[in-house]
Formats: sequence, C-alpha cells, structure tokens
Amino acid sequence: MPRLFGKEWSKKELLRHVGSIHQVGGVRRVCFDEGAGKGISSAMFNTGAGLTFFALIDRCLDIPVAFYKDASLCWQSYTGLHRPDFFEPAGLGWLRTFFGGLMITCGLTAAGAPSEDAAGVHGLHGRATSLPAEDVSLWNTWIGDELEMGVQGTMREAMVFGDYLELRRRITARLGVNSILINDTVTNQGYRASPFMIIYHINIGFPVLSEGSELLTASGRVIPRDKEAEKGIEQFNTFASPQPGYKEQVFLHELIEDKEGFCESALVNPGFNNGEGLGVHLIWKKEQLPYFTEWKQIGEGTYTVGMEPGNCYPLGRQTEREEGRLQTLQPGEEHHIELKISVLENNAQIEAVRTKLQKLKSDSL
Repeated sequence: MPRLFGKEWSKKELLRHVGSIHQVGGVRRVCFDEGAGKGISSAMFNTGAGLTFFALIDRCLDIPVAFYKDASLCWQSYTGLHRPDFFEPAGLGWLRTFFGGLMITCGLTAAGAPSEDAAGVHGLHGRATSLPAEDVSLWNTWIGDELEMGVQGTMREAMVFGDYLELRRRITARLGVNSILINDTVTNQGYRASPFMIIYHINIGFPVLSEGSELLTASGRVIPRDKEAEKGIEQFNTFASPQPGYKEQVFLHELIEDKEGFCESALVNPGFNNGEGLGVHLIWKKEQLPYFTEWKQIGEGTYTVGMEPGNCYPLGRQTEREEGRLQTLQPGEEHHIELKISVLENNAQIEAVRTKLQKLKSDSL
C-alpha cells in the first residue's frame, strides 16, 4: 500500500478521498512550449511522496529534471532543452544540446570521447539521446493496493548498409515511493554483428552536491583517467564549493559487487537542510553494467558530479576495442539492463548505504 501523508492507504480508501488519482500522484503527458525545446513531448511523474521528474519522449526517454520536494536532484546545464533536430553528432557537438539532467543516455554504437576506427568517425557520446521514442504508452495502473505509473517506448539507431540497434525502454515508479526503475533492452535488429556501447550519464548537482558532499562506493581500485585526474586522486570522493577555472577530473572505478551481483553508488550531502541529509542512490547488476565512471566537474556554473555506470569506460570506441572492453551484439542478440535511482531522504538512509558499502569493501580485502 502507498504511504502518503504519514499513513498507508489501500486503493479503496485512497480513491474515496479523491476525484482523480492525479490529485495525489501519477504520470501524465505534457509538452514544452518555448525555446529550443518547443514541442518536446514528455511524461511527467509525481510519486506523491516528494519525487517529481520528467522523461523526454522525444529524446530517448531521458530524464532532464528531477526534484525531491523543493530540492533539485540534478544539475541542469545552461544549454537548456533542445529538440532532437538540433543535435550535432560530430566532434564535441553533443555538448551543445547536453542538458545535464538526472539521466542522459550515451551510446548505442559509440560512447565516450570522440574517436575514429575502421568504421568511421564517432562524435562524443554517440547518438542515443537524440533518438525520439516510437510506440509510446503511458499508464497509471493499480496492481492490488499498489499504483504503478510508467512510460515505455522504442528508439532505433539505424543506418542503411550499417548497424541497426533498437532500445526498448520502460520507466516506472510507484505511488508513495521515491525511486525510479529503468528497464532497458537493447537488441541487434540488423543482419551483422554490431558494436554496442552504453553509459548512463547521471548528473548530480546542487544542493545534493555541495561543500562537504561525498561519493559513496565500494571501489576496489580507482584509476585517474589522465594527469589532471591524478592531481585529485586523494580527493576523488569529496567535494568543495564551486571552483574558478576548474578542469574536469575523471576517475575509472573498479567496483565490488555484493553476493547477489549488485553494485551501488551514492552522492550524498549529510549537511543538507541543517543536517537532515539528502542523497541520490544508484543500484544495478554488475554483469549488465560492469564499469563505473566518476565525472568530477566542480567549476562555476558546471558544478556537477556524474555517476556513470556503463558497459564501457568513456574513452572512445577505438580505445575500448584496443583494451578489450568493447561489446558486440550478434544479429538478434539482446542485452537487458535494470537501473534503480532512489532518493536518500535523510541521514539515517545515507548511513545505511555507507555502512553496507564499507562492509562490502572490507569483506573483499
């Protein structure tokens, strides 16, 4: 039963109090009506327990906005929202339509740094976020005394005489629960083997990110991407206030999974709201997303930390191939991914995650 306003409600009792379920929560379709994002169709979710977020139907069902009560959970860039026809695939053009947001999808045949291989030139982070969804459906469905709200759709990255990957995405939440569940299935619908790269670019911003915030992981090893990251390796999991002229630092983590095969990470601010605490928590199966990247960019205006589980590191397709991480899907082959994003609502929840990850790391030694 959903817990709302300090008590649990059965379906029957809750519906006696409202004319429409949207009075207390649910998902509905909305459309943006100005600027470069004019015309973008979106699914707006409200869990009724403080979590609200959007999923962009016209941009891969990515999540540009998420709030817990009055606090943003994610960084929003100064580019704002853009329709997919503004997308620039070459070089660093991806950054011109990078809205930040709680989640943006990198892939599907290339992700990470711009690169070049025998198949051609690949821009930053690939084309996935520019792909509009097809066969879209939204629902608010009672399952016993639980209300599930959701959206699903299909995106295609395809080229005549080239690769053809299909991403079927399903995003669900439950009334009274401050979590988002993302279920993805990527299928090679073509007739030849295809490279497959995917990174979930989760961008946490102020006020979850603030001076005194921490990144919680069970990392067996943390590898700086380059010399700039080497400078900050001792402070990879702690954060200061926005820094003038800050250059991004990227760290490649080798995470330890639990007995069930799950990995976790969290960006937490124990000092939020006079010590109440707030955080964003991720959990996923390591066999589905074996690599984790931390993007630390605490510059002025670009004050964000990326938690990025993926099936690769963001070093570019050619490098991933050379280092043996590049995955390939055979014709008809599927890869399923399940990612859960939850709000840590207070310091008691933060400490429970911290204790679990500390034990997981100590048990592995």
